[in-house]
Amino acid sequence: MSGMLAGKRLLVTGVITDQSIAFSVAKLAQENGATVVLTGFGRLSLVERIAKRLPEPAPVIELDVTNADHLAGLADRVREHVDGLDGVVHSIGFAPQSCLGGGFLDAPWDDVATALHVSTYSYKALATAALPLMGPGGAVVGLTFDGTKAWPVYDWMGVAKAGLESASRYLALHLGRRGIRSNLVSAGPLRTMAARSIPGFEQFEDAWADRAPLGWDLADQEPAARAVLALLSDWFPATTGEVVHVDGGYHALGA
Repeated sequence: MSGMLAGKRLLVTGVITDQSIAFSVAKLAQENGATVVLTGFGRLSLVERIAKRLPEPAPVIELDVTNADHLAGLADRVREHVDGLDGVVHSIGFAPQSCLGGGFLDAPWDDVATALHVSTYSYKALATAALPLMGPGGAVVGLTFDGTKAWPVYDWMGVAKAGLESASRYLALHLGRRGIRSNLVSAGPLRTMAARSIPGFEQFEDAWADRAPLGWDLADQEPAARAVLALLSDWFPATTGEVVHVDGGYHALGA
């Protein structure tokens, strides 16, 4: 099979529905020649059903990124399906409701700690768990939502994303000597399950569609997915520690 990812072996996390960016990444990756392994947590049967909607049904591995045993066993579980990895996609984020929707000043530490563990630390944890399977030329790519600004209603998830962006830079520093890259894609707002879980998130929608220089389609995950694929490919061999914005150009505007 030909394509920009021909022969690549990828681990893709975060496929929950076929409207997720992760699903679009997995679909396009297969269409471009990659072999894909998925991870799921909690509703594993749901992920397995969604996996059957891909061009080629993909195996699903259970992975809770906060579970040390799951992380320790990840490499062996992946080896049941592929003999190594060329890329890892981190599409994982979660914050308790107290951390979103305007509750920044009141969110308790336990809830904030959960948000940071799942949404920030997991990027490093996933990368190091997959490291025994990766060699020079490999890539880790994660998804963020512009962590350089304070967004209404995003609250502690915004803090977690800012931490994620910093973690990616440090991962780039420490994995560079192994020839492995770490980059993020900062996508504009999309009508995914994750977005629907944030109270008041719809207030981003009209502003983004109206102000983004290129316009913005809230229902189209493919532009962000294409950027992920590009960063996983061999076409960015000397790019690491970067955040690529796929948001119609909104990030470039003043307030």
